[in-house]
Amino acid sequence: MFRSKISAMALVAVTGSLMMGKARADAPAAIVTPVMTQPLSDYPGKEALMITVEYPPGSVDPVHRHYAHAFVYVLEGSIVMQLKGGKEVTLKPGQSFYEGPNDVHTVGRNASQTEPAKFLVVLLKNKGAPVLVPEK
Repeated sequence: MFRSKISAMALVAVTGSLMMGKARADAPAAIVTPVMTQPLSDYPGKEALMITVEYPPGSVDPVHRHYAHAFVYVLEGSIVMQLKGGKEVTLKPGQSFYEGPNDVHTVGRNASQTEPAKFLVVLLKNKGAPVLVPEK
């Protein structure tokens, strides 16, 4: 279990670097913090990863995929999300968002230029797979 927590931390660190490198150059980077990872023994080769994401004011994600089921729950502030082919939605604390393994996440940003936002994400994914893959 300790080894899987370290793996999750490494994956999240890489994710943060990818997000920083592909987002708007002047936008502050999202802060990704691992909460836990858990192999899913009933689903061989799968794991659950829980993270928190903090968007500083003005933070913007690059266009990306997760190749996972992603369940988002807003804790603080407001965030704007959109999937390819879908409508842009603004979410406030207590609201949630779902992203499937084949979705392209075209918009992910803080709705505010002055206030931070924070949300919890639970990802159900292939064991050891990257958390985020930038879309070309």
